[in-house]
Amino acid sequence: MLHTAWEVGSGQVRYSLPEESKHGTFVGRLAQDLGLEVSELLPRMFRMVSKGRGDYFEVNLQSGVLFVNSRIDREEVCGQSPLCAIDLEVIVDKPLRIFHVEVEIQDINDNAPVFPVNEQNLSIAESLTVPGSRFPLEGASDADIGINSLLTYKLSPSENFIVEEKTKEKSKSLVLVLKKPLDREDIPAHHLLLTAIDGGKPELTGTVQLVITVLDANDNAPIFNQSVYQIKLLENAANGTLVIKLNATDMDEGINKNISYSFTSHIPQNIRKVFRIEQNTGEIRVKGNIDFEDINLFEIQVEAKDKGNPPLGGHCKVMIDILDVNDNAPELAVTSLSLPVPEDAPPGTVVALISVSDRDSGDNGKVTCSIPPDLPFQLVSTFKNYHSLVLAEAVDRERVSEYKILVTARDEGAPSLSANSSILVPIADVNDNAPAFPQPVYTVFVKENNRPGAHLLSVSASDPDVRENAFVSYSVVERSVGEQQPVSSYISVHSESGHIYGLQPFDYEELQVLQFQVNARDAGFPSLCGNVTVQLFVLDENDNAPAVSPPGSGRGSPGPELVPLSAGAGHVVGKVRAVDADSGYNAWLRYEVQEARAAGPFRVGVYSGEISTTRALEEADGPSQRLVILVKDHGEPALSATATVSLSLVESPQAVKWDSRQRVGSEGPLVDLNVSLMIAICSLSGLFVLVIVVYVGLRCHPGPEVMCGPGKATVVFSSEVGSWSYPQRQSRNLCVGEGTAKNDLMVFSPNFPNFAENGEKETPKLCGTVG
Repeated sequence: MLHTAWEVGSGQVRYSLPEESKHGTFVGRLAQDLGLEVSELLPRMFRMVSKGRGDYFEVNLQSGVLFVNSRIDREEVCGQSPLCAIDLEVIVDKPLRIFHVEVEIQDINDNAPVFPVNEQNLSIAESLTVPGSRFPLEGASDADIGINSLLTYKLSPSENFIVEEKTKEKSKSLVLVLKKPLDREDIPAHHLLLTAIDGGKPELTGTVQLVITVLDANDNAPIFNQSVYQIKLLENAANGTLVIKLNATDMDEGINKNISYSFTSHIPQNIRKVFRIEQNTGEIRVKGNIDFEDINLFEIQVEAKDKGNPPLGGHCKVMIDILDVNDNAPELAVTSLSLPVPEDAPPGTVVALISVSDRDSGDNGKVTCSIPPDLPFQLVSTFKNYHSLVLAEAVDRERVSEYKILVTARDEGAPSLSANSSILVPIADVNDNAPAFPQPVYTVFVKENNRPGAHLLSVSASDPDVRENAFVSYSVVERSVGEQQPVSSYISVHSESGHIYGLQPFDYEELQVLQFQVNARDAGFPSLCGNVTVQLFVLDENDNAPAVSPPGSGRGSPGPELVPLSAGAGHVVGKVRAVDADSGYNAWLRYEVQEARAAGPFRVGVYSGEISTTRALEEADGPSQRLVILVKDHGEPALSATATVSLSLVESPQAVKWDSRQRVGSEGPLVDLNVSLMIAICSLSGLFVLVIVVYVGLRCHPGPEVMCGPGKATVVFSSEVGSWSYPQRQSRNLCVGEGTAKNDLMVFSPNFPNFAENGEKETPKLCGTVG
């Protein structure tokens, strides 16, 4: 009957099975015994590996049953080893686990005893043998073990001989004992059948034919000084090494005492390949390779035969015990890998399973396994000569993308031997790094009236991850600009390149600074992102022509300017007022008479716009004059506008309502302007910026330049260097690159107090600043 048993201990499942079991024989419910569900065998990639053996077993993945796959011959698998077991490794993933399964192969009595030869020949002299004389025989061998290999011998019925078996230490001797003297003349040859019977159930037998020839010969046979010789010999002994020198003596004289030595005829060939004996001296020497791992004990039957007629012989046994030498380096095998290792894998994650072995024995076969220090891995001994390579600490792919681990196995022999094996452990990327910009703020200067779709600048973020975790896409962070206009209506960001484009022309007069954020997001899961601030400064261009105030607006009533005939040279008769929506040089105005020859006795201030006389007036100058004033800015190209001023010459000074010392009335004080200019030239990144800070001091005394009173007045500033006009705006910024002198000007407009309708002064607004 088939008997199986299993036990679990130290992570091991053990079964036992008789040899010669047929294909399909049930061994055990492996999945159940390992604590695994049958339904998870396939998803967890259940696999089984047999170490150094054939594929004797298989597992039914539908039922989890371990069964016999092919015939198992214990003697073929394990030889004469008293314990025969086949080690199996069961490996499952998700997570990676390793189980050790041992199947013990039980011996059955399937091998009969076998004699080395079919016939053994003995020659015995009739006159020299007495009852009790012993003659060695070559016994049988049985490939089975245990009780199945215990042999007993039986000799066919004979009046002259019996067979005996003696055991001494490790050796068993089989001898033929003479119990009655021989008579050659009666029976010249005896034919006996020797039967060997093993202890199995049922018992098996083997036989050999004994042919005993009765001789007439000399009366003294050679005798060895001991019947058994015990020798210890190191493996790998060199050819010619002396093992032992045997000595036998013969009491006869002459040729009957000359002795020759030889191995008995039934010595196996494997012994004859390793040792030889000198015929005349009895020296046994090495002639082949001695390997402890193949055979560790040799039993040699030696015969000493004299040269009498007939020759007589003596026998002894030489037992050579082979001593192990550390001549085998350890062997390393990586049987399972779980690669690559994710960089977020927790400590304790199993990376690989390593098995080590050494064919030597004792300390020579004890192996220790190690890896270099300063690595985030460690070796953990799991079972017998098995080790697990596990993660000892967290890894970072961005710091080290792969590890080359040198595993060293070293035995404890003297000198010790070692073996190395390299394991390349790649680290798999995990999305643990957000895209990062090289700078926190990008600054760009863009001229107004840019072409829609024009490229403004590019931003770029880097991500140290790889593949999709490092693929960065860009987008603008939406927000409102001005009167609830979304920032995406001004600019767009290319999602892959990070190029920023203007969607519409910028107008410096409406928007001087556009600040927004660009978002960089990777394609990992979950995705990570980072932001950067972009400051876009709009630069002014000369896109606004001067705007001239209607005639008569300076005095509050329309009509021609009245000029008394009595006015002398330099008399101010009026003023042309104009404003320019641009800034800086583009808003700096210049006045001139369009046709100089038609100006007559009048001129216009180049930068002030004041119309004054060049000489005393005469009646010949006519009753009226008509001047066309050309107002130009300093932009490139310059833009201009014209104003037509009508002048009437009158006799009576009282009729003139325009006066260089004209007062507004009792509704408010007159204001005079004191102007201080502070000029500084700054160099920033190769960009020269001229900053003019205008400080305005106000005090009440008559002045023709500014009208103050109820309502929000338009401020016109005049000086020796020019005229600037600011309608309702408190500040203008101009930032441009290298160019002409006037393009390097940044002007801060002065902040004038506003007056409410009731004449009270309003709180002033803050001056504009440059970002």
